[in-house]
Amino acid sequence: MSTEAILVLNCGSSTIKFALYEALTPLPREPLWSGKVEGAGADALQAVRALVAERTGGRPPAAIAHRVVHGGTRYTAPVLIDGEVLAQLRSYIPMAPLHQPYALQAIELLLAQAPQLPQVACFDTAFHRTLPRVEQMFPLPHELWERGVRRYGFHGLSYEYMALALPQRHGPAARGRTIVAHLGSGASLCAMRDLRSAATTMGFSALDGLMMGTRCGSIDPGVLLHLLQVERMNVADVVQLLYRKSGLLGVSGLSASPRDLLDAEATTPRARTALDLYVRRIVREIGALAAVLGGLDMLAFTAGVGENSAEVRRRICAELEWLGVQLDDDANQAHAHTISAPRSRVLVAVEPTNEEYVAALHTLETVRQPAHLGETRHATEA
Repeated sequence: MSTEAILVLNCGSSTIKFALYEALTPLPREPLWSGKVEGAGADALQAVRALVAERTGGRPPAAIAHRVVHGGTRYTAPVLIDGEVLAQLRSYIPMAPLHQPYALQAIELLLAQAPQLPQVACFDTAFHRTLPRVEQMFPLPHELWERGVRRYGFHGLSYEYMALALPQRHGPAARGRTIVAHLGSGASLCAMRDLRSAATTMGFSALDGLMMGTRCGSIDPGVLLHLLQVERMNVADVVQLLYRKSGLLGVSGLSASPRDLLDAEATTPRARTALDLYVRRIVREIGALAAVLGGLDMLAFTAGVGENSAEVRRRICAELEWLGVQLDDDANQAHAHTISAPRSRVLVAVEPTNEEYVAALHTLETVRQPAHLGETRHATEA
């Protein structure tokens, strides 16, 4: 391959997902190649690098993009990573313990192995920098606000892609009062006005808001006090409970996957209960965000469940008829880009997300800034 490439890494606790993009202007929407490697840490990262080297004839990428979940109050745009940035990002691990450590581990390993290779952190929190102050605040003492205890919002790379893709497909309708439902193993909603984040369901951490695959979503803080004081659970056990043992898995006792629960609900009452609660929480939060927006012009579904589960979409939309949502059942079953009926007052869309493209785009822009051009050439020639 003769063209320089951008490598995008999304590092989790058990897999590393990667995508390779040609470093062209304009950046191609689809990657040259993508995949995932099972595992985490040095061995998995080396496996990714070996696969990429084989694909590119041994030529290193021009730069590496990392999806980093939390940028805190300091980072509201992509940033070229050095030791100082890495140290600051480590301080945000407690706010995103399921995600932050694995991205930072990969960054640290690459800084040690290839220090001249530009690495860019692309933050899930950055898209929500437009949230009004009233949406960011908790009703807590002001000194906690000053120490960073506030609502940040997440899934920002996905929402940023939707802000690009929806107006390209649907025109001016997407620039009105839009709610995007990112429904995957993690799940959140984002209310957009003129394609900018106006409100979102996730807050200080990726635990907040909707019920998810294994995460609880919003919960009365008194429950946490009860778990600590009455049930005598320690903090580590509560963390495990809230992040890994709750949500669809916890309620159903069966699976974190809506697809599995849909298959089982006819014979397993807890599966049906879990799905009912999942849909109810989504519908309730859509109603709240529609109130903040003053109405609703577009509802867009994305991510694994949102893109692929016609039945989950149908159940959600059936509860939103009061908002003017009318579904076209055939279009919904076909996973069409527009699934609302012609009579619907709300345009209902299905749009595949592309977080990797957004990360690659930001990284290309960052390393091609004049201050970084020399570093990029040096890394490419290494």
